[in-house]
Amino acid sequence: MLEPGNNDELPPIPGKRYFTIGEVSDLCAVKPHVLRYWEQEFPQLKPVKRRGNRRYYQRQDVLVIRQIRSLLYDQGFTIGGARQQLTGEEAKSDVSQSQQLIRQMRVELDEILKLLRR
Repeated sequence: MLEPGNNDELPPIPGKRYFTIGEVSDLCAVKPHVLRYWEQEFPQLKPVKRRGNRRYYQRQDVLVIRQIRSLLYDQGFTIGGARQQLTGEEAKSDVSQSQQLIRQMRVELDEILKLLRR
């Protein structure tokens, strides 16, 4: 597994509408079988399922997965504790997700600025 504190080192989330389980696995540094398990354990995770039961995650799902990953791997919560933390902090999660979106936008804007300065 990854060491604590690696959430800051996760790659930026591309501006796509849907992500496959493999893409989410890479974006969140979590294996696909772990993502499938977390779907059973966390009611907040509901990827869209299409033909052949293929999962398609939205940006919101990726943010929730990163939050779950942080709770489990960085903060040391158990599955039950992380589930409680997520359901108890749904109001606070809006702020947290907004902060993550702002960080993501800053990274993307910095990349655009570097391109423009060339």
